[in-house]
Amino acid sequence: MKKILTISLVLLLSFFSLGCAQNPESKNKPDSKEEEFSEIIAFEDYNISMLRLIVTPEKYHNKTVQIIGYLNLEFEGNAIYFHQEDYEKASSRNGMWVDFSGDLAQKVNLEKYNKKYVIIKGKFDMNSRGHMGMFGGTIKNISRLDVWN
Repeated sequence: MKKILTISLVLLLSFFSLGCAQNPESKNKPDSKEEEFSEIIAFEDYNISMLRLIVTPEKYHNKTVQIIGYLNLEFEGNAIYFHQEDYEKASSRNGMWVDFSGDLAQKVNLEKYNKKYVIIKGKFDMNSRGHMGMFGGTIKNISRLDVWN
């Protein structure tokens, strides 16, 4: 009887350990739900200071960013600047070109945001530097534009 109990216990533990073991192949293959949510990023990962974007543009290249800055809209000069003074002193390296092509430009009156501090969210491209390559990069595919009070 003791022998049968021991064998039963060994078999039970063996099945239990097999059931708990992970398939090493499944670690490398995300299921469809993981793939579906791979684009979700933490708020802290895209809500950054404009200073970080200016200093380390390579870190945010082709990533969604949300920044606060001074917006200027004019012919060949659509840009968001670190400060109003950067705009007034024509310090374009402290600014990012903004590309409002797409849905947002047709939905809102952009003029009500001109010459104001705004919060803007879009995809950052460090290689596209706006008119005559004067800016620190471009914010494109803009999905958020609000006045910052």
